[in-house]
Amino acid sequence: MENNSLQQTPLISLKQAVKRYGYMQALKKVDLDIYSGTSVTIFGPNGAGKSTLLKVLSMQCRLSSGELLYNGTPYKKISDDFRHKFGVISHQLYLYSSLSAFENLKFYGSLYGISNPEKKGEELLKQLDLYKRKDDLLRTFSRGMLQRVSIARALIHNPEIIFLDEPYTGLDSLAAQKLSTIIKQQIEENKTVIMVTHDIETGFFQADNLLIMDKGKIVYNRQKSSINIDDFRKEYMSVLGVEAAV
Repeated sequence: MENNSLQQTPLISLKQAVKRYGYMQALKKVDLDIYSGTSVTIFGPNGAGKSTLLKVLSMQCRLSSGELLYNGTPYKKISDDFRHKFGVISHQLYLYSSLSAFENLKFYGSLYGISNPEKKGEELLKQLDLYKRKDDLLRTFSRGMLQRVSIARALIHNPEIIFLDEPYTGLDSLAAQKLSTIIKQQIEENKTVIMVTHDIETGFFQADNLLIMDKGKIVYNRQKSSINIDDFRKEYMSVLGVEAAV
C-alpha cells in the first residue's frame, strides 16, 4: 500500500459538504479525502448520516452546499459515464423481479458494455453459490438470495470504486463469508472500497481507514494501522455513549 500522504490528489474529496432534507441537516460541513486503492469503513449509530454520505460520494444525490471532487475535478463537470466506475450495493437492490438471476446480470453487463456478460455473470453466480438457481425468476428468491444477486450486479462490470451500504444485511453466515472473500479480493486488486456497517469486527479488519460519524459529522478518522480493535471498539462505544464490554 502506498503512503497516501505522498499522493498529490485524493481520488474523492469532500469539502464543507452539507446535505439537507427539508429542515433536517444530514451532513454538516463534512471534510473527507479518500485515496485510490484504499478501503474505508464508516461506522456510526442510526441516523448519523452514513448512508447519506455514501449516496453523496457515489453521486446518487447532490450536495446542498460544499464541494465533491473526483481526482480534483468538481462532480458537476464530470460526465455521466464516470458512474460506470462505480459498483453500488445498498438497501435498494436495483434488480428486476420478472427476470432470472442470470438475465439480470446479462442485462447489467450489456448495459455497461462488457465483452462477455454471460461468462462474467456465471462466474459471479458460482462465487455466490447461486449457480443452481441462475435461471429462476427473482420473485422466487429470499431476501438473502436477492442481496447476493445484487452483489453480483454491482461487480459485473469490474468497477474501480465499490460502495457498500450494510452489505451483510439479510445474508446467512455462509453467504457473509463469501462476501467477505469477494471484498478481500477487490481490495487485493487495488480497488477503492467504501463500506458502511455496524459490524465492528468485519468492518475493522477489512479497512485501511476507519471513520465514525455522529449527528451528520465525521467525529473520528484514523488509519487502522495506528489502533487495535479493542481500543477502537472503546472509541466507538464512547461515541454511542455506552461503555464497551470487557
